[in-house]
Amino acid sequence: MTASKPRPKAEPRSAYREFYQMQTRWSDMDIYGHVNNVVYMQYCDAALNRSLIAAGALDLLGSTPIGIVARNSTNYFAEISYPDNVAVGVRVEHIGNTSLLWGFGIFKDGEELAAAKSEYVHVYVNRDTRRPVALTRELRQLAERLYVPASAEEI
Repeated sequence: MTASKPRPKAEPRSAYREFYQMQTRWSDMDIYGHVNNVVYMQYCDAALNRSLIAAGALDLLGSTPIGIVARNSTNYFAEISYPDNVAVGVRVEHIGNTSLLWGFGIFKDGEELAAAKSEYVHVYVNRDTRRPVALTRELRQLAERLYVPASAEEI
């Protein structure tokens, strides 16, 4: 029998370093009356790219390296529905030589605890060869500014 991981818990806004506002859309909803799970990843992707662009770590037309998603996951704690406003909190949980573990908290407007918590592992690769490369200075500086170590329970 293997030991099970502790159940993830909703985290407060203070666990994240920067925030990006998003507006839910009617088309984000599914038949169950809440935002579909796929849309949460879109919110995270939009927040991540806004952060990278603002830091000068991503040029949409020519950056190298580029971040390739190697893994992503989401845990859900509360529903979000249209017409809720949401804030996506962004942090970095681990800094590797060629990769970053990004953490996201998706918060309903005015709520202190996350409705969902997501993670991305980005491996940075050369745009042409798709082989891993070292983090650029801009990526490393952004990662260090957003760094919040993952708790021992999560490792």
